Amino acid sequence: MMSYSLSDFDYDLPEELIAQEPAQPRDHARLLIYNRSADTITDDYFYNLPDYLPEETTLVLNNSKVEKCRLLFDDGKKEIFILDAVNDTTVRALVRPGKKFKKGRTVQLADGISATVQDIDEEGIRMLELTPSLSHKLYEEFKHTPFPPYIEQNESLSEEYQTVYARPDSSGGSKAAPTAGLHFTDELLARISRAGIAKAEVTLHVGLGTFAPVKSETIDEHTMHAEWFRLRRETAQQLNEAAHITAVGTTSVRVLESCAQHNNHFSSTAMKTDIFIRPGFTFQATDALITNFHLPKSTLLMLVAAFTGYENMKKIYQHAISEEYRFYSFGDAMLIV
Repeated sequence: MMSYSLSDFDYDLPEELIAQEPAQPRDHARLLIYNRSADTITDDYFYNLPDYLPEETTLVLNNSKVEKCRLLFDDGKKEIFILDAVNDTTVRALVRPGKKFKKGRTVQLADGISATVQDIDEEGIRMLELTPSLSHKLYEEFKHTPFPPYIEQNESLSEEYQTVYARPDSSGGSKAAPTAGLHFTDELLARISRAGIAKAEVTLHVGLGTFAPVKSETIDEHTMHAEWFRLRRETAQQLNEAAHITAVGTTSVRVLESCAQHNNHFSSTAMKTDIFIRPGFTFQATDALITNFHLPKSTLLMLVAAFTGYENMKKIYQHAISEEYRFYSFGDAMLIV
């Protein structure tokens, strides 16, 4: 098996191809279809997705809801990005600027709101004690949607950064959107159902495991942050009986393959996964994949390369750039069959 380095997953992207807002309507994003057995690329639009899905497939959707976990204070000069709420007053968070948040220090964030730094881990993640507790209404005006850094903070796009099938009751919440799902509309989902294609929902809360950068040049040395997922019993049964599975997004793949590696079949599961899917990985549960165009050097791009083959991934991305597809969270999509 060939081993790859981080620089193997670098590519040049013209800045104007980074989408700052989604297609309107959502399903009018472009769709690149890559057929692995025929080695062909087709260009179309996402609203024609049902034309390319195998009739016997089951579409697996991640229904996690993005929570407003970015707290911005002092006109955005101070930031607390909550990764986990340990309880109502204690959180694990990324902070900005780091030099203000030293261990033992209490930082005044706004009138009546402060944070005391209890601990700092080796990655700079702070354990903070908040005053008052996080459920207090004082925080509401400071909560923002956690758009990625390449998208301007624009709260008017908050609903656009949420899938139409996100479940409000999926407690814990994602720190980033499962972006492949952003292209679906209620009408498109209804058309897919009318075409006889089954749907199944899983929950994986997107966190650092999905978006943390890879820092080691030898990618095998990268350790994924664990992310919590749940597969319900009735969904497990449905997937065990499925003739073909199309994962919507890399997060759905992480659920499917974590379960398959863990059990060899699907069963009711609620656990954390730190699965790292990269070239050389053997897929046991995923037959087709819908995904967006991902950042260079990201674990998401490595997952796609594992699914398509490394050289095919490079070819797909070169085609997408030359055809001026829109990239990243609000960008266009691809279907790999």
